[in-house]
Amino acid sequence: MSLTRLVLRFAAPVPQVESFQRYLFVGPHPDDIEIGAGATAAKLTAAGKQVTFLVCTDGRFGLEHAPKGTTTETLAKLRQAEARASAQALGVTDVRFLDFSDGGFYDFETLVKAMAQIVGDVQPELIFAPDPGVTSECHIDHRNAGEAAKRLAFFAPFPEVMAQYGAAPAPVQALAFYMTAKPNRFVRTNGLLHQQLDAILCHRTQFPQDSEAFKSLSLYLKLRSVDFGLRSLKGRAEGFRVLGQTHMHCLPEAGQ
Repeated sequence: MSLTRLVLRFAAPVPQVESFQRYLFVGPHPDDIEIGAGATAAKLTAAGKQVTFLVCTDGRFGLEHAPKGTTTETLAKLRQAEARASAQALGVTDVRFLDFSDGGFYDFETLVKAMAQIVGDVQPELIFAPDPGVTSECHIDHRNAGEAAKRLAFFAPFPEVMAQYGAAPAPVQALAFYMTAKPNRFVRTNGLLHQQLDAILCHRTQFPQDSEAFKSLSLYLKLRSVDFGLRSLKGRAEGFRVLGQTHMHCLPEAGQ
């Protein structure tokens, strides 16, 4: 570890995920939040924290496991209903939808503006989003959602900037990337995996209970929780790449 990185750890410590009161979870599609951070969301709601889910796209092209004859328009409506049921299984009652078509068929700046207005309304202190810097991530919706969240996490406290999006400023203090290859904070999630998997099963058009897709995902999440638990000595855990406001600008070491 370089001297600069060592000093940074003490001069600007990474925020603790559970230290805030208001959270916004950004999901590229219905089901991504539950897969990437469902156990943490359940833990936060159980602790009485204010948790909002924001789903950016309607998932209309995820037809692989949908009932035969399902159209893209019908699937979009089904997936929204599934997302509400899944969120409820995690204790989340505030679910917002931007209704962009998945597959990247939208303008990125329009996505940022729409997301900014939700941020201004919800007033989160911490924003969760998929890590757009993961080199293996090929899905444009994941990269777009993460990049939009990055921009807004930094600019949310600035009234003049948020006004350009037609949005109110928000007291965002930190950004937590899920589905990341470089976690630096871990949330203990002992006993919450079952609740997370139950929430994922609410997405019936994507993960039928006896399907290979669900079996593979279930195994992955179990192994991931053990891996993160071993890394953090927390038993079972979810891991996130967390940046505080200090880390978001002109500190390249914070990304290592």
